[in-house]
Amino acid sequence: MISVCILTKDNEHTIKRCLDSVCDFSEVILLDSGSKDQTLDIAKTYPNVKIHEAHFAGFGSMRNQAADLTTNDWILALDADEVFDRAPDELDPTCVYSFPFHNYFNGKWIKWCGWYPDRHIRLYNKTATRFSGDKVHEKILAANMQEVKLTTPILHYSYDSIDDFLRKMQHYSTLFQEQNRGKNASLLGALLHGWWAFFKCYILKRGFMGGREGFIISQYNAHTAYYKYLKLAHT
Repeated sequence: MISVCILTKDNEHTIKRCLDSVCDFSEVILLDSGSKDQTLDIAKTYPNVKIHEAHFAGFGSMRNQAADLTTNDWILALDADEVFDRAPDELDPTCVYSFPFHNYFNGKWIKWCGWYPDRHIRLYNKTATRFSGDKVHEKILAANMQEVKLTTPILHYSYDSIDDFLRKMQHYSTLFQEQNRGKNASLLGALLHGWWAFFKCYILKRGFMGGREGFIISQYNAHTAYYKYLKLAHT
């Protein structure tokens, strides 16, 4: 049996699509960190969803906290803006399972800017491993485990609007600052990181082929990199 774990905060625009995709699972743990919108009201309409609330302590810590609340050992870790298709029929606890991700922006599947190909481990046995404790860019600790690469994609609708870009830029740059507090940083370094992020995304990763969306994503990556290191320089 597999338990689904979903982290939420103010995801009223995406949570229904996510929960619809896992309605056949007997247990869905939703760990919320302070939603002020209709996210929890929507989640309460699903009989397989168990809602818990906690103060946000970083993505890695939150994912592990959600897994600890499950009754099953197998964990499918999702975000509230992701849509799942199906799990493999047989599972080996010595393995972890990764899915290809199809990332969408402005209604388009983005195949540039480093968004494709994209793959993440999201299915694992909690008796064998867990997520790292990183506040952001957390990952499954799978150094000594075999990764099984599944072919069925998870659909990821991370950015529905420019407001989403700005909100996540603020959130992720602050988490980066907290996670790297004490490391050397400067205004010049922030400018160079921002410039390099745009060049890498727009030129090296062919963001220019993505038209308007490719340019916006490249600019977003540049600004996020700049503000991450600017904030770090002022800790």
